[in-house]
Amino acid sequence: MTEITRLFDFPYFQLEHYNIPDALVTKYNGVWVKTSTEEYIAKANAISRALLRIGVKKDDKIALISSNNRTEWSIMDIGILQTGAQTVPIYPTISEVDYEYILNHSGAIYCFVSDTEILKKINLIKQNVPNLKEVFSFDEIEGCKNWQELLILGEDQSNQDIVEDRKNNVNPQDLATIIYTSGTTGKPKGVMLSHRNIVSNVLDSAPRIPFTPGKSRALSFLPVCHIFERMILYLYQYYGISIYFGESMDKISDNIKEVKPTVMTAVPRLIEKVYDKIYSKGLELKGIKRKLFFWAVELGLKYEPYGANGFWYESQLKIARKLIFSKWREGLGGHLELMVTGSAALQPRLTRIFAAAEIPIMEGYGLTETSPVIAVNDMRNYGFKVGAVGKIIDNVEIKIAQDGEILCKGLNVMMGYYKDETLTNEAIQDGYFHTGDIGEVDSEGFLKITDRKKEMFKTSGGKYISPQLLENAMKQSRFIEQIMVIGDGQKMPAAFIQPNFEFVKEWGKLHKITIGSTNEEMIANPKVINRIQEEIDTLNKKFGNWEKIKRFELTPDNWTVDSGHLTPTMKLKRKIVMEKYIDLFHKIYS
Repeated sequence: MTEITRLFDFPYFQLEHYNIPDALVTKYNGVWVKTSTEEYIAKANAISRALLRIGVKKDDKIALISSNNRTEWSIMDIGILQTGAQTVPIYPTISEVDYEYILNHSGAIYCFVSDTEILKKINLIKQNVPNLKEVFSFDEIEGCKNWQELLILGEDQSNQDIVEDRKNNVNPQDLATIIYTSGTTGKPKGVMLSHRNIVSNVLDSAPRIPFTPGKSRALSFLPVCHIFERMILYLYQYYGISIYFGESMDKISDNIKEVKPTVMTAVPRLIEKVYDKIYSKGLELKGIKRKLFFWAVELGLKYEPYGANGFWYESQLKIARKLIFSKWREGLGGHLELMVTGSAALQPRLTRIFAAAEIPIMEGYGLTETSPVIAVNDMRNYGFKVGAVGKIIDNVEIKIAQDGEILCKGLNVMMGYYKDETLTNEAIQDGYFHTGDIGEVDSEGFLKITDRKKEMFKTSGGKYISPQLLENAMKQSRFIEQIMVIGDGQKMPAAFIQPNFEFVKEWGKLHKITIGSTNEEMIANPKVINRIQEEIDTLNKKFGNWEKIKRFELTPDNWTVDSGHLTPTMKLKRKIVMEKYIDLFHKIYS
C-alpha cells in the first residue's frame, strides 16, 4: 500500500487504487490524446533516468514554463521530483526581466518551455543566466532540444535502481518546489513549499470535495504554475479523476462542450464572464421566453441553501430549474456538478444564482504560502454559506489578530521565502503565518474575508476605507469590467474604471444610441459617463457616506496581465495602475 508522503507518491497511489486509461488527456492537432496511469508513471521514470544521465543532482532546480496545461507538465513534475531535484514553475505571461530574475535567483540549471513564444523570451535573456545549461521544449521547435530526447535517453532502465534510491532519500520535509508569487509590488518572492506542505494540504482538503472516486472528469485550464491548480491536480490524482487539459482560455467553451466535465476550477472573473454571456443571451429573447428567463434570474438571486426560503420558493425553483436553468447546465456540458473557485472574492449574487441553477460554486480561501487551502465551502453537512469562504480545513489552525488579520498555523505553512530570511521572519511569527488579509470567523465556524490589510487606507478625514469591498460591489454592474478605488490621504474615495466595452456596445445598440466605435470615443461619450454614474449611485447606497465613491474617471485601456494592470492571478497591481493613470488622479483631486 502506497502511503502518500511525497508528491510523486500520488500517481503510484492512483495506480494501486484506480489505474485509469485517461489519467492525463491533452489535445494535439485536434485530437484528445489519453495517457493512462501506467504510462504516466513509466514516462516519469524515463524522465528521472534521463535527468540522472545528464547530471541532475539532489536539490538542483529545474524551471517549467508552459502557456497551457498539458500532460508533459505533470510527467516532468513527477520525473524531476523523483530525483530529489526541485521544480520552479514560472508564469508564462511575465516579462523577460522577471524571467531573468527568477531563473538567476532560483539558480535553475535546465528549463522546459511549451512553445515558440516562450522560447523567444528565454532566448532574449539566456546570455544573462549563466547557470542555465539547456532549454528543452514540449512542442517541436527547430533549433531547440525537445523533451522527447529525454524520454529516449531514459528508455534504458539500467539505472532505475539509482532512481529508486533517490526517491527513498526524499523526505516529506524536503523542499519540493519554489513558486514565485507575482506580487502586487516589487520583485517576485520565491515561496518554498516542501512535499509535506502540499501533500498535507491535498489530504486535508480531500474530505471537503464531493468527488465520486474513479468516476469524475475534470477540465483543467487555470495556470498549473499557480499552487491552487497544481494542488487540485494532485487531488484529482488522489481521487482517480481523469484530467483533461483545456487548450487555452479562448477555447474553454468549446472544450467544456467536448469534455463534458463533472468538475473544474475557475477564478471569479471567469465566472462573471460566463454569467454575462448567459445574461446577454437572455436579453436577445422575446415575449414569454424572455419573461420566463428573467423570472428565473430574479428567483435565483434570492437563493438560500438548505431550503431556507421555504416550501413556496423551493417549488418555484423546481420549475425554474426545469424550464431555464437546465439550459444553463447544458451550455456547460450538461454534467458539471461542481466548480471550485479561489484567488479573489466571488460576488455573492453569482454564488446564489449558480447554486440555484444546480451548478454549485464552492468558494475557498488560501495563499501560495499556505499550499494553498485554508478554508473551503462544502455543500454537504451544512458546510456551505453564501458570502463566506467556508470552514477551516482539518489540521489547519487560524486565529484573528487584534487588528483583524488572519493568522495561520499548520503543516501547510511554507518553509519560508527562498534566500530571504528577513522577509520569512516578518511573515512567520510564533509559528503563525501572517496572511495580510482581514477577516472574521462567525458563530458557525465560517470564515469571511473583508479586505487586504495592506490595501486599506485612510482618507484625510481619518476614516478607514476597504477598497476591495467597494470594488467587489461595483463589479456587480455589467458596465464595469475593472475598477480600482483610490483616495489614500485624500478627502474622499474615488475610482479609475475600465468599462466593459463589449457590453457598452450592446447597450448602445439596444437603446439606439451612437456611442462611438473606439474605446476612446466611448469613454468620452456623455451618455456612457452618465449611465455609469447611475450604476455607481445605485451601488453606493450600500455604503456609509464616507465610503461612497464620489468621483471616477474612465480609462480606454483593457486592464490585462499582459498590459501590466493585473497579476497572473487577476489581482490589481495597484502601484502600476496608479502610475499609469497619475494624470487622472490629479484630475480627480485637483
